[in-house]
Amino acid sequence: MRKVAQVELNMRVMRDFNIKGHVAMIGANTMWGLMAPIAKMVMAAGLVSPLLMTNFRIVGAALLFWTASLFVPSEKVPPRDLLLLAGAAMLSILFNQGCYVFGVGFTSPGEASIITTTMPLWVMLLAALILGEPITLKKVGGIALGASGALILVLGSGKSVIKGDNPMLGDLLVLTAQLSYALYLTFYRNFIRKYSVVTLMKWMFTFASVAILPVALPELMSARWDEFTFREIGGVGYVVFCATFIAYICVMVGQKNLRPTLVGMYNYVQPIVASCVGVYLGLDSFNASKVLAVALIFTGVFLVTISKAAPQKVSAD
Repeated sequence: MRKVAQVELNMRVMRDFNIKGHVAMIGANTMWGLMAPIAKMVMAAGLVSPLLMTNFRIVGAALLFWTASLFVPSEKVPPRDLLLLAGAAMLSILFNQGCYVFGVGFTSPGEASIITTTMPLWVMLLAALILGEPITLKKVGGIALGASGALILVLGSGKSVIKGDNPMLGDLLVLTAQLSYALYLTFYRNFIRKYSVVTLMKWMFTFASVAILPVALPELMSARWDEFTFREIGGVGYVVFCATFIAYICVMVGQKNLRPTLVGMYNYVQPIVASCVGVYLGLDSFNASKVLAVALIFTGVFLVTISKAAPQKVSAD
């Protein structure tokens, strides 16, 4: 019996070490790690408001995913599943992206990065309540190690030179974004396996676009388009194409191959990226504390990977 249990454990560990899933999550969080400073830089010029940036991101991605759908086999989605996709769109796109972009607009990128370290904790708690995922010492320890490493990177980089107008409101919005995405990862863990990435994303971003367009239309009409420079165009282009279109494809690949808590753990890659950018630009230096931080983060990911998972259930979905 013990031999059977050990074989099952080894199989689960090998499944969670799915290379495709891990690489996809590293890629997504690398692009997201670059998004906060880029979006803040674009919005600081005053031509692009948080609402306008969110609109660009959601509507732009919807257009890209519908274009991509022309080159892949089409899938029929029944009304019931469309309704579920609408709910997924509100949690993972509208509330997550909207609250995050607005939050970064009101607070500093550094504070926003610190708050993102709480997301794996929310995923772990929700997965335990909703999916029955056990809260183990390895899982708690892994999250603690990852959070410690992320905080070392964020706090060790010093105070941000880009301040926020309303830090408390900004921090609350960024926290809401983390909670919203944690709910999405938990509720839709099994459902997303029913359809291809492109089918899921084109409908989710379509529903999110329908929700945000009426609100953002006045700002779209009054935007000073003739004053846009390469900085605004390039920054918005990065946020739409890389940090949304490509990143969400990567997240879907990761979500289909890894457990929710492990997907959430990769949030800790974002401070690593921000720190590396700071070193590259000469705004920060590479030292022993950064090596320790990176080691803590990936040790945490490893512990969560090998932690006990909930028994796999056969789903009608």
